[in-house]
Amino acid sequence: MTPTASQSAHKTIAVALTGASGMPYGLRLVECLLSAGCRVWLLYSQVAQIVARQEMDVALPARTEEVEAQLGARFKAAAGQLRVFGREEWFAPPASGSNPPDAMVVCPCTMGTLASIAAGLAGNLIERAADVVIKEGRKLILVPRETPFSALHLENMLRLARMGVVILPPNPGFYHHPKTVDDLVDFVVARILDQLAVPHALMARWGEAQAAAEVIPAPSSHQ
Repeated sequence: MTPTASQSAHKTIAVALTGASGMPYGLRLVECLLSAGCRVWLLYSQVAQIVARQEMDVALPARTEEVEAQLGARFKAAAGQLRVFGREEWFAPPASGSNPPDAMVVCPCTMGTLASIAAGLAGNLIERAADVVIKEGRKLILVPRETPFSALHLENMLRLARMGVVILPPNPGFYHHPKTVDDLVDFVVARILDQLAVPHALMARWGEAQAAAEVIPAPSSHQ
């Protein structure tokens, strides 16, 4: 069954931004989740602040209330729809299994964060939130941005995949004939939203364009 916008409005999604390259994926994901009516809990690392500045010229202040106001206005979030938590904010909802999100996405995900999650560490709120999501049986999606992957990276990913964690590298396809970098970003974000069962219209699905073409009659040679 295709999810509806009203169903998405009841979802709470935790999104963690870490210090890997690929910040456009993470911020576009936050924008799309808010647009779909989801409640978003945003977490970010100190290195993510540096990457956001370098890749997108976006400042993520150290004060979480400033980030909440800034991104809330930028993405037109409703009151209370976006909440931002610091990496040491241990009383934040995602730190406890008594109040887990419906799902969590780490995007982009560093290899260090991925390794910590695979080892069950909880040295900061991002790692603890991921640990909670796994133990509570909720969906965890990691978007690892690194190349090439070492054997250690792959072993950590396999360990997590065997636990049910979704490993979704940001590998865009080209069958939709992207024209801009934004098109490539949206391809990856669309795949994440599909995993979250959040509706979107970022791109045509495979077969839809061909199906639409087939219902249009070909011009008659007699005309």
